[in-house]
Amino acid sequence: MKCFDPLAPLPVSMANRREALQIGGLAALLGLGGMDLRLDAAATGRGGSFGQAKSVIILSLYGGPPHQDTFDMKPDAPQEIRGEFEPIDTSVPGIRICEHLPLLSRLAHRYALVRSITHQDGGHYEALYTCLTGWPCPRRSPSGTPEPTDYPHLGAMMDFVRPAPTATPPFALLGGIHINGIGQDGGFLGSGFNPLLVSQSADDPDFQPPEGLSISSEADDALRFSGRQSLLKSFEKAGSKLKRSRSVQGYETMRHRAMELIADASVPKAFDINSEKDAVRDRYGWFPVGQNLLLARRLAEVGVPVIHVSYDPAAGWDSHSNNFSGLKSRQLPSLDQGLSALIEDLQERGMLDQTLVVAWGEFGRTPKINAKAGRDHWPHCYSALLAGGGVRGGVVHGESDRTASYPSKDPVGPWDIVGTILHCVGIDPSLRIMHPFQGRRIDVCQGREIQEIV
Repeated sequence: MKCFDPLAPLPVSMANRREALQIGGLAALLGLGGMDLRLDAAATGRGGSFGQAKSVIILSLYGGPPHQDTFDMKPDAPQEIRGEFEPIDTSVPGIRICEHLPLLSRLAHRYALVRSITHQDGGHYEALYTCLTGWPCPRRSPSGTPEPTDYPHLGAMMDFVRPAPTATPPFALLGGIHINGIGQDGGFLGSGFNPLLVSQSADDPDFQPPEGLSISSEADDALRFSGRQSLLKSFEKAGSKLKRSRSVQGYETMRHRAMELIADASVPKAFDINSEKDAVRDRYGWFPVGQNLLLARRLAEVGVPVIHVSYDPAAGWDSHSNNFSGLKSRQLPSLDQGLSALIEDLQERGMLDQTLVVAWGEFGRTPKINAKAGRDHWPHCYSALLAGGGVRGGVVHGESDRTASYPSKDPVGPWDIVGTILHCVGIDPSLRIMHPFQGRRIDVCQGREIQEIV
C-alpha cells in the first residue's frame, strides 16, 4: 500500500511554535492544548452499542515479536520455519499458543487474537508510526524524528476529539519513548497534546512521579498543595503567550483545570507504586514491563484515558540473531507474567469490561530462520492480542497461510487495530475532524473497527 501524501506545511510561525514548545509539557499534563479546535463528536450517527472502554492500556512490543513463536504457531511447517518451540492448548478449545506463555494460555477466554495484520512498512520507524497513529507513514524516516506534520498518536487524537472528563493526564507514556519518538507525540495537533512522559521505569527502587506530581501523605496535604504550586506558576508565566495562541483560547478553563489537578491527590497517589502490596508487585514481576503494567493499572483506576506502556526499550523484540534463546530466557517470561497479571488483576477488580488492553508490535518476523538463528523484519503478516473494554474473549480473527507468511483469511491493517481501539472508547473511527491549522476536514483514522471481535 502506498503511503499517503504528507500534509502541507502548517501555516504557523516559528515564534508560535516556540511558544507551543514552551508550554507543551504543561498542556500535555492538562490535556487542554486545543480546546477550541475540536468538532462536536456527539452527533456522529454512531449507535450506542460501542464505547464500553473508559481507559486503554497499549503495550507496545517494540522491535516486532515473532508471531510464529508466540500467538500463531505453525507446528506442521518445515523446521526452518516452525522453529524450536511447541504450541500448547489454551482455555479455549482450538486456540493454541507458545509453550512459553503458560499463564496467558489459561486466559484465552478473556482475550481475542488477530492473526492477519498486514502492511508494507518494514522499517521500525515507519511501522511504529503506522501502528500508533492509524495512518501509513508519509515518509521514510531513517532517524525516527517526529515532524510537525505527522499524524498524532491515537492517545493525542482521542484527547482532541473527546477530552478527559476528570482532572487527570489524558495520555501517559510509561517506560520511555521508542527511538526518537516518531508517532508518539501530538503531531499536527501541537505539543500541547504530547503525552505525560514517564521515562523512569516503575521497577526502579527510586522511582519518582513526573515533576509537579509529588507524592506525600494525606496528613501533609497543605504542604503537598504548596509544593505543587510550581505547576501553576509555570502555567501563569506563559499566560500572556497562551492568550495570544490560536490553539489555547480557552485560557481561563485551562487555568481552572490546572487548579483541579493541583488540588486532586488521586493522580500522585496512583504514581506511588511503592504503596502497592508486595504480593501484587510480585504477581506482575520485578522487571520493567511488569511494574510499568502495574502502574498503568493504577493510572486507569483514577481515570487516565490512555496509557501507553513501552516494552523495555533497551531489551526489545528485534531478534535478528539468537531469537529462541532470547525469547525463552527474557521476552516471553516477562510478557507472560506481566500481561497475564494485568488481565487477571483488572478482572478481579471489576475493571476489565471498562479497560481495553492491546498488546502488539509494529510488525512480525520472517517465516524463515536466518543463519544467525534469528528472524528478520516481516510486516506482511503478524498478530495482536486485545482484551477487555468491549472486545470478545476466546475468539481469533483472521488466519495466516501454512508458513505464517501472509494472511489467508480476513486480512486487516494496523489502522484497523487503531480503529477498533477508537470504537471501544466510543469514537467512531470514520469521524472527520477539522485540521487545526489547515481548515479542512480529515479522518481521525484510516481504519475501521474489526466487527468480528467487538
